[in-house]
Amino acid sequence: MPYRAVIFDIGGVVVGSPLEAIAAYERAHGIPGGFINRVVVATGHAGAWSRLERGELKLEDFYPAFERDCEAAGRCISARALMELVAAATVPRPAMLEAIRRIRAHGLAAAALTNNWITEDEGTGALRPHFDVFVESAALGLRKPDPRIFQHACDQLQVAPAAAVFLDDIGANLKAARALGMTTIKVLNPAAALAELEGLLGFTLG
Repeated sequence: MPYRAVIFDIGGVVVGSPLEAIAAYERAHGIPGGFINRVVVATGHAGAWSRLERGELKLEDFYPAFERDCEAAGRCISARALMELVAAATVPRPAMLEAIRRIRAHGLAAAALTNNWITEDEGTGALRPHFDVFVESAALGLRKPDPRIFQHACDQLQVAPAAAVFLDDIGANLKAARALGMTTIKVLNPAAALAELEGLLGFTLG
């Protein structure tokens, strides 16, 4: 089946990586590397981070809730300072925006599929004009890797999962997308990921 759509994660793919910002916070405060991500995973569906990304918590309520999650795991953090670093890292990557432009110019659809949260400013909403479909966890009440959010993105695009390529920087999200039949690309190095995408699509993206 020829590809009809490309679905992009936002943080760590289209914009700078929140994971790198979190790692920088850990280094600056003497916190073991990966601690914060382990707290997010361990607290699961009921954890503050998951609730934030499903739109169930606003940031002001998230800060003390996530600090309690981290304290229960053995470390005190400033969730506000952490999220300020994350916000500062989310600068658009010009090469990704150009790739999205070329994908649409070739007649394919482009979608964003992001785990995000409600903010007072425009946030990732400024990227909306670059996409045909923009799926946000905080608006939908579902977050990756829930299979339903991937199916929702495909439904909005009116494509079968097998006709879509999905780019993300988190393995669990890619695994869930593959289980639905999507072709996936892990974004560790943006240039390498775009080269892999070019190979799949058969035209240049930059």
